[in-house]
Amino acid sequence: MKREKKSRMEYVIIGNSVACLGAIEALRSKDKDSPIKVVSDEPYPAYSRPAIAHYLAGDISEKDMLCKGEEFYKKMNVETIFGRKAIRLDTKNKIVTLNNKGKLHYDKVLIATGGTPFIPPLKGTGKAHILTFTTWDDAKKVKDNLDGVKKAVVIGGGLIGLCAAEALERLGVAVIIVELADRILSPALDEKASKILEERLKEEGIKIITQDTVTTITGSKSSKACKAKVKSVTLKSGKKISCDMVIIAIGVKPNMELVKGTDIKSDRGILVDDTMQTNVKDIYAAGDVTQSYDFLYGTSRVTPIWPRAYMQGSIAGLNMAGERQRYPGSFDMNSLVFYDMPIMSAGLHTPREEGFEILTKWEPEEKLYRKLVLKDGFLKGFIIVGKIEDAGVLTGLIKEKINVENFKENLMEEDFGLASFPKELRDKKLKES
Repeated sequence: MKREKKSRMEYVIIGNSVACLGAIEALRSKDKDSPIKVVSDEPYPAYSRPAIAHYLAGDISEKDMLCKGEEFYKKMNVETIFGRKAIRLDTKNKIVTLNNKGKLHYDKVLIATGGTPFIPPLKGTGKAHILTFTTWDDAKKVKDNLDGVKKAVVIGGGLIGLCAAEALERLGVAVIIVELADRILSPALDEKASKILEERLKEEGIKIITQDTVTTITGSKSSKACKAKVKSVTLKSGKKISCDMVIIAIGVKPNMELVKGTDIKSDRGILVDDTMQTNVKDIYAAGDVTQSYDFLYGTSRVTPIWPRAYMQGSIAGLNMAGERQRYPGSFDMNSLVFYDMPIMSAGLHTPREEGFEILTKWEPEEKLYRKLVLKDGFLKGFIIVGKIEDAGVLTGLIKEKINVENFKENLMEEDFGLASFPKELRDKKLKES
C-alpha cells in the first residue's frame, strides 16, 4: 500500500530577524519542498541588531553585521521579498498584501515583525539630526550625519541608549544621557549595579542626568539648501543643553501594526499559545512582537531577548510544519559589556515582594558585584558585574528549577562551577553531558 504524498504548503514569514531564521531552519528540517516566502521592509539579509553600535563605532564591517548571507536563503530554498512592507493581513482569505499592492497567499503565516522605536511627544521633533537607534539604517543615518557633531544628547538610559552613547563617545562626540528613571538600565539592574556602571561611563566622559526628560528640541530653520539642525534641548526641569544631535532611545514596543483591525488578539504584544500560534488558526507569531509565557512570573509578558526570539521562531516553525512542540516559557536575561565591563542579569533580580532571600557580595577594588535572589531554596534571579564566566551555570539552575539550598553559599564564589555542585547533582550533570 502506497503512502499518501504529503501536500505542499505555502509558508509566509513577515519579518527577517533572528525569529525568522529559527523558523526557516525548523521548517526545512521537517518540510524540504514547500515554498517559503520571507517579507521584510528592510533591504538586507538577516543581521544582528545588537551589533549596530559596534558598526557605528567602526569595530565591525558591513559584512560582519550579517547573521546569514544571501546564500543561506538560496540553500534553504526561500524566496526573499526585501524592501517591501506587509501592510494588510486578510485572515479569512489567507492573503498578505504588500505596499506595492502585491499579494501573497499563505496556508500558514508567521508574524515576526519585532519592535518599533517609541517616540515621545516632543516639541520640535522633525529636525535633521534627531534620530533613533534600532535598525541598521538608523546606525547608517547617525554615521552619515556626524560631520560637525561635537555634542549629542541621548534620550533614554536603557540598553539602546547606552550602546549609542558608548559608540558616539568612542567617535569623539561628547555625550549626555537623559533618563527619566532614577538610574540607568533600571529594568536590568538594581541600584548598586547601576551605580557601578554609571561611574564607569562617567570615567569615559559620558554625562548622565536622571529623573528628568527632554520636552523640547530647538533647531535652526530649514531651507531648500540647508536642512534644519539641532541647536539645543530643554529638559522638564527647565535646564537647557546645547547639542548638535539628538538620539531618541527610550525603548521599543511590539510592532503590531499588521494585526490592527484583524481578529488576532493582542495586549502589550501579540498573544500566543504554547505552540506560538495566535488565537486565529494557522497564524503564528514569534520574537519581540509577542507576549508569551514567563515561567518566573507565571504569566505572559513581552520579553525582547535575542535567544528567546530564535527559540520562539524555531518552535513556531516546527508547529507550522505539523510537529507538535511546546514552548516552555522564558525569563528576562541581559548580557552587557560597556567599556570592557561585563554585566549579566537574569530573572527576578530585584523583587519587590517579601519572602525572597538575597545574597550579595561587593569587592570595590576589583569592581566585582554579585547578587543572588532565592525563594524556598530555588534560584530566581541574579546580577553579576565583573566576572560572569559562571553566569550560564546560574541561568541553568533557574531554568531547570534545581533546589540550591544545600549549596547556595557556593554560588557566591566567582569560580563557581560544576565542581561546586553536591556529588549527586554533579554526577547527574556529568552523565547528562
